[in-house]
Amino acid sequence: MKHFSFSYILLCVLFFNCSSSPTITEEIIEEPILPTKPNILLIIADDISKDVVPNYTEGIVKANMPTLSSLQTTGITFDNTWSYAVCTPTRASIFTGKYGIITGVIKVDDPISTSETSLQQHINNNLNDAYATAIIGKWHLSRTATDPITMGVDYYAGILTGGIGNYYSWPLVENGVSSTSTEYATSKLTNLAINWMAAQSKPWFLWVAYNAPHTPFHLAPEHLHNQGSLPTDDASINANPLPYYISAIEALDSEMGRLLNSMTTEERENTIVIFVGDNGGPNRVIQTPYSRTTAKGSLYQGGINVPMVVSGAGVNRMGVRETALINTTDLYTTIGNIAGVNITDLNNSQSFYGLLTNENSTKRDFVYSEKEDAYTVRNATYKYIKFDDGSEELYHLINDAYEKDNLLETTLSIDAENAKVALIAEADRIRN
Repeated sequence: MKHFSFSYILLCVLFFNCSSSPTITEEIIEEPILPTKPNILLIIADDISKDVVPNYTEGIVKANMPTLSSLQTTGITFDNTWSYAVCTPTRASIFTGKYGIITGVIKVDDPISTSETSLQQHINNNLNDAYATAIIGKWHLSRTATDPITMGVDYYAGILTGGIGNYYSWPLVENGVSSTSTEYATSKLTNLAINWMAAQSKPWFLWVAYNAPHTPFHLAPEHLHNQGSLPTDDASINANPLPYYISAIEALDSEMGRLLNSMTTEERENTIVIFVGDNGGPNRVIQTPYSRTTAKGSLYQGGINVPMVVSGAGVNRMGVRETALINTTDLYTTIGNIAGVNITDLNNSQSFYGLLTNENSTKRDFVYSEKEDAYTVRNATYKYIKFDDGSEELYHLINDAYEKDNLLETTLSIDAENAKVALIAEADRIRN
């Protein structure tokens, strides 16, 4: 009897020590550590109108953009996003959540004040430094190399100014140190972004601002586009810059795809991607229904109604179009909400975070834009423009989407008159 009891006890000890404990230990070791916050990738494309982007009705010749098309299929294509007419104030509006009349950044090369609370500071001030942050690419908010770092960005590498003279030889600044890069700019910026992402150990917010397809028009590396082997002399480019412009856009899309494909499956599934243009396309390559006078630099739709696509982690509406009015200032609180900041309305920024999952979410009643000699404001139907010389324009954007008929040259309907009064009142509220 004693022998049986000892054998039974020994078997039990062997069973639990040799079977149960190792199994439990292996499960704990092998269990993946799931991220608690999404990564955020903001891609700002320079000088791109809706006319050249797939899935928009404007334009005749479209760039081949399979990466962006995939994001559109798995996310939301926004139809009514307003930027500024040129790049500096648009970038400032995203960076601060404020209109240019508030920050003083209204035209090209207006410097940002380092006293502003940047989007990166907004996130980490509210989330106890939960995010690693970087801006890679075009800065164009000042000419001081350390300003991005001073304003709360962990890592900056790119081009301080608005443009570069040669996409194959250009001035690169990396955390305040200047050098000359001879790698095609779009590819080099992508490499810097890939390397930075791979080095992160906590959730990240990466702002990638490609310079292309901003002038000078050029032929991108042939393996990155579908425009073929074109002559690269100035005379050929100047004679027909459109295919060269498109080659830079297609190269951007190729490199954007490489950037996304560099992530692990788990990282990609936990990343939300926001693609947005900074202003309309240059007048030398603008396509119908826009014109040379309604392109970049103007407050008409071809100058400020930019493409925007949002896809990835947290976006439940897939392959849909969204007609809500969006201002580039709204990216400030929206990206904050994505990161976990519980503030939906701040400065001139009204979050559209709810639209990522619910088409009936709260939407803006008005959007606003401006330049040094004019301003514009619209609601769902009407758009009003006021110039410093006192001239005014009013358009019914539902019936006249590309601003051919100024209603103020005719007798206004009661509806149009009421809309004009409301639009001016909104502009006065913003500007005063």
